[in-house]
Amino acid sequence: MVQVETFAQFGVVFLLFALGLEFSLPKLRVVGPVAVLGGVLQIALFMFLCGLTAALCGAKLSEGVFVGTFLSMSSTAVVSKFLVEKGSTNALHGQVTIGTLILQDCAVGLLFALIPVLGGSSGIFGGMMSMGRLLLVLSIFITVAYMMTWSFIPRFLKLMIQLSSQTNELYQLAAVAFCLLLAWCSDYLGLSLELGSFLAGVMISTTDFAHHTLEQVEAIRNLFAALFLASIGMLIHFKFLWNHVDILLAAVILVIIVKSIVITAVIKSFGYSIRTAFIVGLSLAQIGEFAFVLLSRASHHHLIGGKMYLLLLGTTALSLVSFFSGSYDVPRCSMHT
Repeated sequence: MVQVETFAQFGVVFLLFALGLEFSLPKLRVVGPVAVLGGVLQIALFMFLCGLTAALCGAKLSEGVFVGTFLSMSSTAVVSKFLVEKGSTNALHGQVTIGTLILQDCAVGLLFALIPVLGGSSGIFGGMMSMGRLLLVLSIFITVAYMMTWSFIPRFLKLMIQLSSQTNELYQLAAVAFCLLLAWCSDYLGLSLELGSFLAGVMISTTDFAHHTLEQVEAIRNLFAALFLASIGMLIHFKFLWNHVDILLAAVILVIIVKSIVITAVIKSFGYSIRTAFIVGLSLAQIGEFAFVLLSRASHHHLIGGKMYLLLLGTTALSLVSFFSGSYDVPRCSMHT
């Protein structure tokens, strides 16, 4: 099981690396406001709504806030793969969706720092210090990566192509090593593997070697991405699922409906058409793979109980499976919608 999860983690890393290779920085700047401000607003709204619901139902406010944080996360890996297969990464709704997912990935480190505060094992001041430190590290990390993009990266890739003129294995190895190096650096700094791997792809996408690099790593990406998707099914606790199938199905349907409505409303408030906002809402209506890590950390800090842990775990897995199996497909939308 541990080995499968490890390979699955590589699947997420390579999938986001390939997504970064296809990403367009000019288009990201266009959707930047809705991705950043809208993404933060979505997380805040879910925390408020779930916290309010918990208070009205007599549950712990901290547990409600955590559930809101948990529900606000969407699956970068699954949604990215879906957009690539549909050819929608360059469409307007695709760019807004990807930008929002990137914001969520950046926020994961801050949410990790929030969990000890909610669990009572860390003071508010300590939590604020941790979040401030993570924001500083994130800013420095992105600045250094940006500087490398215009100096080191083009020369390095050009050298690798010259050295691998007879065989592609050396270039493949160099591309994979670069992806894993940035992912490791990001994780070591307290950010996330996913953020580092995506940033590695974006750095190469600004050069003339993006298409060639994507061709070299595509087979590797597909292999590990398949392992990631298989691992989702292995995380489901089938005995608990069988005994509480009615509750879990109701929870999945409720999550999809509520997330679609909230996200659609947020995107629409930034002046986008109702069609574009609705497509983005449906695209982000599942719960992301980061939720598994958030659940584990919350359980460690005794923020949630055993039954709540299994319920959220089952809801997350079923929402991912239902999305990827096409249970709620989304229509196409042009870049000008």
